[in-house]
Amino acid sequence: MGEVTNHIGTSINYNGEEREQGDAESNTLNQPLVKANRKLSSTPLALVGTKVSHIESLDYEINENDLFKHDWRKRSKTQVLQYIFLKWTFACLVGLFTGLIATLINLAVENIAGYKLLAVGHFLAQERYVTGLMMFAGANLGLTLIASVLCVCFAPTAAGPGIPEIKAYLNGIDTPNMFGATTMFVKIVGSIGAVAAGLDLGKEGPLVHIGTCIASLLGQGGTDNHRIKWRWLRYFNNDRDRRDLITCGSAAGVCAAFRSPVGGVLFALEEVATWWRSALLWRTFFSTAVVVVVLRGFIEICKSGKCGLFGSGGLIMFDVSHVTYTYHVTDIIPVTLIGVIGGVLGSLYNHFLHKVLRLYNLINAKGKIHKVLLSLSVSLFTSVCLYGLPFLATCKPCDPSIKERCPTNGRSGNFKQFHCPKGHYSDLATLLLTTNVDAVRNIFSSNTPNEFSMGSLWIFFVLYCILGLFTFGIATPSGLFLPIILMGSAYGRMLGGVMGSYTSIDQGLYAVLGAASLMAGSMRMTVSLCVIFLELTNNLLLLPITMIVLLIAKTVGDSFNPSIYDIILHLKGLPFLEANPEPWMRNLSVGDLGDAKPPVVTLQGVEKVARIVDVLKNTTHNAFPVLDEAQVVPQVGLANGAIELHGLILRAHLVKVLKKRWFLTEKRRTEEWEVREKFPWDELAEREDNFDDVAITSSEMQMYVDLHPLTNTTPYTVMENMSVAKALVLFRQVGLWHLLIVPKIQVSGMSPVVGILTRQDLRAYNILQAFPHLEKSKGRKAH
Repeated sequence: MGEVTNHIGTSINYNGEEREQGDAESNTLNQPLVKANRKLSSTPLALVGTKVSHIESLDYEINENDLFKHDWRKRSKTQVLQYIFLKWTFACLVGLFTGLIATLINLAVENIAGYKLLAVGHFLAQERYVTGLMMFAGANLGLTLIASVLCVCFAPTAAGPGIPEIKAYLNGIDTPNMFGATTMFVKIVGSIGAVAAGLDLGKEGPLVHIGTCIASLLGQGGTDNHRIKWRWLRYFNNDRDRRDLITCGSAAGVCAAFRSPVGGVLFALEEVATWWRSALLWRTFFSTAVVVVVLRGFIEICKSGKCGLFGSGGLIMFDVSHVTYTYHVTDIIPVTLIGVIGGVLGSLYNHFLHKVLRLYNLINAKGKIHKVLLSLSVSLFTSVCLYGLPFLATCKPCDPSIKERCPTNGRSGNFKQFHCPKGHYSDLATLLLTTNVDAVRNIFSSNTPNEFSMGSLWIFFVLYCILGLFTFGIATPSGLFLPIILMGSAYGRMLGGVMGSYTSIDQGLYAVLGAASLMAGSMRMTVSLCVIFLELTNNLLLLPITMIVLLIAKTVGDSFNPSIYDIILHLKGLPFLEANPEPWMRNLSVGDLGDAKPPVVTLQGVEKVARIVDVLKNTTHNAFPVLDEAQVVPQVGLANGAIELHGLILRAHLVKVLKKRWFLTEKRRTEEWEVREKFPWDELAEREDNFDDVAITSSEMQMYVDLHPLTNTTPYTVMENMSVAKALVLFRQVGLWHLLIVPKIQVSGMSPVVGILTRQDLRAYNILQAFPHLEKSKGRKAH
C-alpha cells in the first residue's frame, strides 16, 4: 500500500477508504487519531510529521542465511578494521556537521531577530508605537509564512519536533521520509524562520531531528536518488548500524542545542533509545565532544565581533556559577513545593496540549491553506501579545547601583525602556520583547530580587502557558524544551519572591528549579535533565536540590498521565512498544494470539515460481516460514511425514529472486557457488519489495526456486504456551521484525509453525480489540 496524504483529523481504514472522524473529544488517549481495524493483524498507518504513511517495522535481527555466513567467514582482519574505522569516522562527522549547522542556525536566528528588534526599538524611541507594532507583526508573519509553506508544501515530516518519530525509529519503526535531505533542509530553514519570528517554540527538538538526518544520510551514502556507491558503505547497509548512527545524531542534536555533551548522551540513553550498549555509549560521547569543540571554536570567533549581532557569550548558556549560597533545613519546604507544582502543572500541560492537538488536527485536515492560515494566526496573536502587553506594566526606576546599562531599547539587556520615561524601564518588555533565549537568561538572572514585579511575572506566566499550548502543533518545526523552560522559570521566580527572607536561595535559582520541575513534570526525564541543567547553568551547588525537584515532579506527573512524547506517539498512531508489559498480558499466551490471526502462509524449501508469485500478489506479509518435508529433504530422527522448519525468508528476498530470474528447471537443491554468483551478500540488505514491475512468463511459472540459501535458518521462535508479556520483552529488547510461534509438541504431518507475531500483534491496544474481555483486567503496569 502506498502512502496516503492526509492529516490526523481524517481516519483511514486499511481498505484504502476514508471517513470523517467523529467528535475529537470522544476519543480516548488509547485510541490513535489514525484508527486500525478491529482485528489482531492489520496493515498499520501512522502519522509521520503531518503525513499519513504506511508503516513497517525495522529488522534489527541478523539474517543468518548461507550468504551471510559465507561473507562472515571470509572477512579479513583488514575489513574488520575498516568497519570499526568507519563507525568512528561517521560518529565524528555526525558531530562535526551537527555543530556546523547548529552554529548556522544560531547565527541566523540571533541576527534576524536582532535586526528586527533594533528596528522596533528605533520606532519606540520616536514614540511611533503603531508603526512599531506593524513592523514587528509584519516581520514575524513573513518569517512564519516561510517556515510554514516549506513544511506544508515540501516536507510535511519536518513539522513538529521530530523527537517522537526518532523515538519510534529507535524502537524499531520505519518512519518514511523522516531522515531525507529535503526534510533536513526544510527543518533548518523552517527552524530559523519560526524561532526568529518570536513564536513560543525552541530549536532544540529540530536540532535533534537535524542531527539524526545527518547521521542517516551519512550511513546510506547520500540521498535515495544520489547515493555514493562506495564499497565500504556496504557495511552500513542494514538497520542495526543505521540505528546506532541515528542514536549518535540524537545525542549530538541535544548537545548542539544546550551545549551539553554529557546531557546529550544521557538524553539519548534515557529518552529516545530503546537498545543500548557500552560501545554505543563511547561513540555518542565522541560525537557530542566534537559538537562542543565546533561550537567552542565559533564562539571564540564571534567574540571578536565577526558574527554580527550574535553576541560575545561563552559556552555556558545561562551561567549562574557566580551565585553562592548555603542550604538550610527550611529550604526543603519550598524545594518540595516546586517539585509538586511542577508535576501538577506538567501533567495539566500534557492534558490540555492533547486536547489542542486534536482540535488542530480537525482544522489542518481541511487542507494545506488552512495549515498555513493557522500558523499565521498564531504568529499574529503572539506578536500582538508580545508587543501590547508591556503597556500594561508599570514603569520601574533604574537602580543607580547596578553596573549594567539602564534603560535600553537595544536587542538584548535586562532593562528595556520600551514606552517608559528616561531613567525608567519596563520589566515586562524586558521579558517579552526579546528572543526566547534572552528571556530565559533575563529571568534566570541572579542578585536581582526587585527587577521583576509579581504582576509582570504573572502576566508572563499566563501568556506563555497560553502560547505554549497553542503554538505547538502548527505546521512549523518546533521544540518543546524552551517553551516549558519559560513557563517553569516564571512560576519558580514567583515562588522565590513569595518566600522572600524565609529562604536563602536566590530568586534566579528558584527560576532554574521551576524550569527543571516543569520539564520533569511534562517530559518525565530525570537523569539527563539534571545533567543538562547543570551544564546549562554551570553551578554544581544546584545538584542536590535539582535531583530532589526532578524526582518529585516526575513522580507526581506519572500519577496523572503519560509523558508528552508518549502522548504524541499515541496520537500519531505509531506502534511503539513500551518497556513494561501490561499485567493482563501474563494471562494470555502467544498461541492465543496466533489463533486470532489468519492462517500462516508457508513456502517449501524448493518452491514453484507460480506459488511464489501467487503468495506475493495475494498477501502483504513481509516474511514467510520455509518448510521442508521429510520425503523431499530427508532428516535424521524425523518420522515419515514429519515437517521441518528450515527458517524464515523475507518478502524482499523473494522479489529479488524473481527480478534476477534465479530459476531452476528441476526441483533440486543448489550448490553454494551457484547462489554466490547471483547474489552478492550486501545486495540482500536492501528492502526491494516492489513486485509490480516483475513480469514472469508462463513457462517460467512452472520452474522452481531453491529458497534454502536465502532463508534465515536461525529465526527467533517461542513456544505457543509462552505468555504475551514475556514475548513482548523479547521482541522489544532484541529488536525483531517477526517472531515465530512453534507448537509445544510436534505432531507428524502438522505444520511446525503455529503463527507469526509482528509489532502490531503485540500492541496492547490491538490485543484489547481482539480480546475485549481483557479490558476488565487492566491495571497498573508490571515492573
